[in-house]
Amino acid sequence: MSADNKKTIAQCIKKARKIVIKIGSNTLANADGKINYGFMTNLAKQCAQLMEDGKQIVLVSSGAQVAGVSTIDRWAKRKDIHYRQALCSIGQVELMDKWRQAFGVFGIHIGQLLLTKEDFTDDHRTLNVRNTLFTLVDEGVVPIINENDSVSFDEIKIGDNDNLSALSAICWSADLLILFSDIDGVFDKNPKDFPEAKLVEFVSSIADLRKNISIGATNAFGTGGIETKLEAAEKVLEYGINMILANGSRENILESLADGSAKGTLFISK
Repeated sequence: MSADNKKTIAQCIKKARKIVIKIGSNTLANADGKINYGFMTNLAKQCAQLMEDGKQIVLVSSGAQVAGVSTIDRWAKRKDIHYRQALCSIGQVELMDKWRQAFGVFGIHIGQLLLTKEDFTDDHRTLNVRNTLFTLVDEGVVPIINENDSVSFDEIKIGDNDNLSALSAICWSADLLILFSDIDGVFDKNPKDFPEAKLVEFVSSIADLRKNISIGATNAFGTGGIETKLEAAEKVLEYGINMILANGSRENILESLADGSAKGTLFISK
C-alpha cells in the first residue's frame, strides 16, 4: 500500500464537510451473527471527533435483521419472508436503541429515517428527505438511515444499503461517501480465496475497473457484494462525490483513514 494512497484518502476526508458513512451487516455483527455494541460505541466516538472538527455526519446502518436475531434468536433459521420482515421490524427498534446509547455517551442525539425506492423517485418525497437531513445535521443530530425492510417488496425495494447510501449521499449533496465492509477495499480478485490478490488503490473509471477484476459472491450476513459497491460508486461519482471503501472491522478505522494510517480504495470523481 503506497503512502500516496493513504495521504490522498486523508486529504479527501479533511476536505469533505458532509460525509455519509455506510455500515454493513458484517461489520455490525459478531462472529455469532449478533449485534456488536462495542463496535457501535467506538464508531460513535470517532464520528463525534469528526463532528468536533466541523464535519457533518449521516449514517446508513444495516443490521436490522442482525439485531432481530440478537433479540429473538429462535427465528434465526426461518426463511419465510413474513418472518424475515418481522425480524427486521423487531431488530430496527433494537438497532436504533443501541445507536442511541452509543452516541448518547458523547452527548449526541440521533434521528431515524426508514426509506424505500419511492422516496428517491418521487420529487416531493425526495425533497422532504433532503429537508429532514439538512435540519437534523444543522442541529448537531446524526441521522441514521436504513431501508424500510418491514414493508418493502420488490417494486419499492432498493435491495442493499450500498445503493441506499449512494442515493442518500446524492440527495443530501454530500462531499464524501465512506462504505465500511469486511474487506480492505476492491481487489483484483477475492482476497479471501486468493492470498496474492492486490488492492486497487485508486479508481476513476468503474468501466475500466470491471475489466480488470473478478467479482466474488455476496458476503455472509449482508445483501451486497462488490458489485453493489461498484454500483454505489457509479452513482456518486456521476455527481462529483468521492467514495472510500474500507474495512470497518479494523480498529479505529474512521480515525485511521482520517490521519492517513489506514488503507482502502478511493474512488475519485473526475
